[in-house]
Formats: sequence, structure tokens, C-alpha cells
Amino acid sequence: MNLSIRWGLQGMRAMFLILALGVSAKAIAADPVVFATNWKAQAAHGGFYQALADGTYRRYGLEVTIRQGGPQVNNRPLLPAGKIDFLMTGNLLHSFDNVKNGLPVTVVAAMFQKDPQALLAHPGQGYEKFESLASAPVVMVAKDGQFSWWQWLKVQHGFKDPQLKPYNYNLGPFLANAKAVQQGYSVAEPIYVQNQGKFKPVVHLLADHGFSTYSTVIEARTETVVKNPDLVQRFVDASAIGWYNYLYGDRGAANALMRKDNPDMTDEELERSVALIREQGIVDSGESLVKGIGAMNAQRVRDFYDKMVRAGLYKPADVDLSKVATFQFVNKGIGLDLRKKLTSR
Repeated sequence: MNLSIRWGLQGMRAMFLILALGVSAKAIAADPVVFATNWKAQAAHGGFYQALADGTYRRYGLEVTIRQGGPQVNNRPLLPAGKIDFLMTGNLLHSFDNVKNGLPVTVVAAMFQKDPQALLAHPGQGYEKFESLASAPVVMVAKDGQFSWWQWLKVQHGFKDPQLKPYNYNLGPFLANAKAVQQGYSVAEPIYVQNQGKFKPVVHLLADHGFSTYSTVIEARTETVVKNPDLVQRFVDASAIGWYNYLYGDRGAANALMRKDNPDMTDEELERSVALIREQGIVDSGESLVKGIGAMNAQRVRDFYDKMVRAGLYKPADVDLSKVATFQFVNKGIGLDLRKKLTSR
């Protein structure tokens, strides 16, 4: 073979090898993602920490950093400002406000089918039925709740303002008054009541009585949804897989990561909280059973908004509901096969 031809062929092989290596390197390079939560690490964040701890995010081509929130940390402004890529927020009330205020963000998944907001009561005091709470002499509600779901309780269930007392996140007044009712996060406060009061409280989940919002929703910038939908899809899918593994698999590594971020948390509290999440169907119930964790639909968003309009929180034309959430990344059954495998053991 002519020497020049031989060197030409070798050069072409080398060039193809370099190109192949370049493509492979690009394929395995993970996209950096900063994901912020709205409070300190806890079991209600478990699926996200699970996806980080067991390598699920990495397998989906993501290098995820979780930035926890807290009482002195407000991560919400960081999303529209482009300082973070995804935000875990509370329920759809925040999302309605985003649209009303013209913020360029949208909901891409709802990891909780039920909002964990609840009312707690002492056992044996006549509050075993939800309807009886409207006659309680004292209902302790924090300031933000007074201007949101308390208004809905008045319109929908007949609660009255004279019952209302401030709740300052101190269990003392509730524990000291057997006739008192208090707000609480259904997967946390019942544990604290048992630890401090030595009794199991009656827990009424607002979601079981018409408070139909999705919760622990994931928000992204509208620009990201439009320009980088593949990144959004991978984050949503990996997070759903993380939640299945956290609820039904080995969550030891995820719990360890959360304890590192939040040293006040204990393994016992995390495990008791997971039990409540499963028992109450917070994550895996309703639509998620057939469409996968993260499922949402426009009709339910409309239903909740209409209820909040009747409660006086919004006017009918305040919010363009088409901008509240996009459904292109959910309802695909991601993880249902994994759920079946994990729960059949």
C-alpha cells in the first residue's frame, strides 16, 4: 500500500477515534443542577435526597446540589433570578401568586398528591369527626394559614373567626388545653405531640375534606421549560424514581444525607414520618397510582382555584391558569414498574 495512503487511513481512524471519544465524554458529562427546598431537610424531602444518595440523578445525567431552606432562608426569589434551576415549594397557592405577580416560573410536577396541612385535636374530646372541629372553642393557626386555608375553612366548613387564636409553632398552649385544636404538618407535628404530650392526637388532613391542592410542587423557570425541556424531563423522572426508592426501598443513605444537612433530625423521626407519609397517602395515592408520582391534571388545578375564589383569596380573572403548570413532563407512568417490584418483595 502506498505510504501516503496508509498514513491517510491511519489519520482518518485517529480522527474518528477522537470524535468518538469526544461524543462519549460529552454523553457522560452530567449537567449541573441546583435544586432548592423550602425548609430544613426532613422526610418530606426524602425522595430528592434518595435520588442524590443512590446515584439516580447521576444516572440521568444530572449533577444535583440540594440547597435546603429554613426559618432564616428564603429560596423563592432565587428561581426567577436564575440563581437556582428548580424549586420545591408548598402548594398551588404559591403558584397562583407567581402567575398573578407575573413571575416567569411554572410548575412541572407535583410530588405530593395530598397537602399535609392538618388540624390536630386531643383524643376523647369529641373531635373524632372533622365536622365537630367547627364548634371547638379554640383553633390555633399561624399567620400565613389565617390568610389562606382558614378562609376556605370558614366558607366551606363553617369555621368562625372567634375560634381563631395565633399559633407560634409552640406546642405548649395546645398540650395544656384539651379542648384546643391546632394546625400541624400531618407527617411531623403528630410525632412531636406524642413525644411531648405522651398521647396520640386526632389528625384531620384538610386534603381529605376538600382542600384539593397538589403539594410539594417542583417549579422551574419558563425559559428552562422552553429551551431545555430534556433537562426538566430528566430531573422530574429521576425525582419520581427517588421517591419510589425512598418510600419502598432502602432509604438509609438518603436519611444520612438529610441528617448531615439537618443535624436536629434523627433516624427515628425520619422513619416515623415516612410511615405517616405512606399511611396518609401523601405521595403515592390517587392519580399517582396509575400515572406515576408527580402526576397532575388541569381539571384539579381549576377545581382548587375555584375553591380559593369562593374563599375570597382571588378574583376569577386574577390568574391565567394556563400559566400555572405544564403537564408535558408528568403522567407518563415513570417508576410504576419499580413500585411494583419494590412492593412485591
